[in-house]
Amino acid sequence: MKLKDKKVGFVLTGSFCTFKNTIIQMENIVKEGAEVIPIMSYNAHNLDSKFGKASDFIKQIEDITNNKIIHTIQDAEPIGPKHMTDIMIVAPASGNTMAKIAHGITDTPAVMAVKSHLRNRKQCCISCFN
Repeated sequence: MKLKDKKVGFVLTGSFCTFKNTIIQMENIVKEGAEVIPIMSYNAHNLDSKFGKASDFIKQIEDITNNKIIHTIQDAEPIGPKHMTDIMIVAPASGNTMAKIAHGITDTPAVMAVKSHLRNRKQCCISCFN
């Protein structure tokens, strides 16, 4: 799929050990000419870990994408109705997020973004890196 001029929703969840590699892939998508709409789960957006500070990841992502991160359920809900995304990527996808998506639980910005995007019957790629 050509990504030039596509709107790509990019969801990061709490698999913190993969953030640096994931952000590199986000940057590659931007270089291909896509607009990346960053979305983070509550934990990804708020928790520091031994892999880095949340504030540092947020700044890096917002600098790469030139977009503010969606990090609330209220801000994620309009993704589908407003047709904000052509494709959705969830990477890294924590086991918790994958289970919630599978069972239709929409209690975080990450799963609300996926649910809202899927209502338009558009593609979603969910990946957990090792």
